[in-house]
Amino acid sequence: MKKHRLPLLLLLLFVLTDLSGQLRVIPKPLRVQEETGEFLLQKGKIVYTAPELREEAFFLAEWLVRAGIPTQTSVQAGMRTPGNIVLFKVTSYAPEEYSVRITPDRVLIEASDRPGIFNGIQTLLQLIDNREQQAVRLKCGLIQDRPRYAWRGFMLDEARHFFGKQKVMQLLDRMAYYKLNRFHWHLTDEQGWRIEITNYPLLAAKGGQGTWSDPDGTEAKYYTQEDIREIVAYAARRHIEVIPEIDMPGHATAANKAYPEYSGGGTPEHPEFTFNVGKEETYTYLTAILREVAALFPSRYLHLGGDEVAYGIRAWETDPAVQALMSREGLASVKEAERYFMRRMSDTVDRLGKVLIGWDELLDLEMDPSRTEIMWWRHDRPQNLKRSLEEGYHTVMCPRRPLYFDFIQHQEHKWGRVWSGFCPLEDVYAFPDKELAKLEISPKQQQLIRGIQANLWTERVHTEKRLDFMVFPRLCALAEAGWCAPENKDFADFERRLQDAYSLLDTEGIYYFDHRDPQRHPEPEGCNPPRKKEVPMDFRD
Repeated sequence: MKKHRLPLLLLLLFVLTDLSGQLRVIPKPLRVQEETGEFLLQKGKIVYTAPELREEAFFLAEWLVRAGIPTQTSVQAGMRTPGNIVLFKVTSYAPEEYSVRITPDRVLIEASDRPGIFNGIQTLLQLIDNREQQAVRLKCGLIQDRPRYAWRGFMLDEARHFFGKQKVMQLLDRMAYYKLNRFHWHLTDEQGWRIEITNYPLLAAKGGQGTWSDPDGTEAKYYTQEDIREIVAYAARRHIEVIPEIDMPGHATAANKAYPEYSGGGTPEHPEFTFNVGKEETYTYLTAILREVAALFPSRYLHLGGDEVAYGIRAWETDPAVQALMSREGLASVKEAERYFMRRMSDTVDRLGKVLIGWDELLDLEMDPSRTEIMWWRHDRPQNLKRSLEEGYHTVMCPRRPLYFDFIQHQEHKWGRVWSGFCPLEDVYAFPDKELAKLEISPKQQQLIRGIQANLWTERVHTEKRLDFMVFPRLCALAEAGWCAPENKDFADFERRLQDAYSLLDTEGIYYFDHRDPQRHPEPEGCNPPRKKEVPMDFRD
């Protein structure tokens, strides 16, 4: 996979990076102080002052070598070594907080934890951005920085269309570069089951057949458990937590295609949409699946979805097993049967040492806030965000508008979602301050907000080119929205800094929407008919 372009010629040209108003880093650092002098980086000597920082030192060394800068690493206790060095020192900063001090004889990155050190490295890499020059001059000064939110996430749906390991790794690289740290992986849904489960091999072998655009396809597309381990390790080295989503009790069609004995039925529009919550063997089946998933993903979370069960829940009204459950447990409605199911699965998640996270429909199931977290996605129901916080749930904000990247980003685009508006770059950047102000979120409730996340559902995204076009440059705006305090945000300044992002995307061969000139990169076709006019529509077909 292509990383940074190696120098084509030995150039005596140096780059002078100005730390004043011309600093071109995304997300924008909190404070920048310019000082006199320059640091010349033409050989990389990386000294790390604590053994646990070895991985970060080697990550930086590998990057510098790819950029054509000879580099070596060593470990020592102090900061006495002058020269072309990058020196790490662990200090008493807040989580993920860092500073980068550039003096004439060294670059010093300080943080109290490895993620903070890594964040400082990403800022340094953006300062260098040395894809064609043989050496770099860095202006002396001090950068002090910390994130607004701990959760700065991106979700990729591979149930509808499958993109594969190399594309996911490329996305993880871009996420890390812009300091995003949560990758939510939607691996199961109606159209496909994309993760190998050794106890139930047909889930991937049969449930992995077909996509949204080719529902009758016979090729099984999924990740083996070895693939999963490799991607999780790749993300971990970049301090990105991978959160798997195994949707239940709805969105289960692909699983039920493989093992129909666990189906709870559905509707003609959404066939075999649910798991059967009345059968005891269903709980054994799903627990075994989650046990394998939990072993593959070190994340503290298991995402169980829990959304849109209403698409298939009426089938439970005539299902003998569900009706027997309702009679036995004294449940008055199929909605109560859904609550019963999710609470039992919450117990399973808890026994696996994980925290259940799901979509905001879980609020109606009265889950335990001490072991359940909520993703607020329904932008037309802002009261759900308010309710989630009032009831004590830690909450991630990922509303359709402006954070669903399957929505179009320009009024002339023909493929993609629209719901009385769409999701342009400016709206992504401005989130979430207007929304929070309207809801009058108290300081105590603010503390329950984990952060923000953008979601890319892929019904209309069937090629890598279209995926890139829908993600970039909105991913850059998302990164700054989740990192910067409101008073530090300036869209005009962001646009100036975005020019370097465009140059990097060109170098990486990533096809993006160029908001400066919408005709420069024409919209790639989606896999559904183009929209004829702007009309309200459901967020998924």
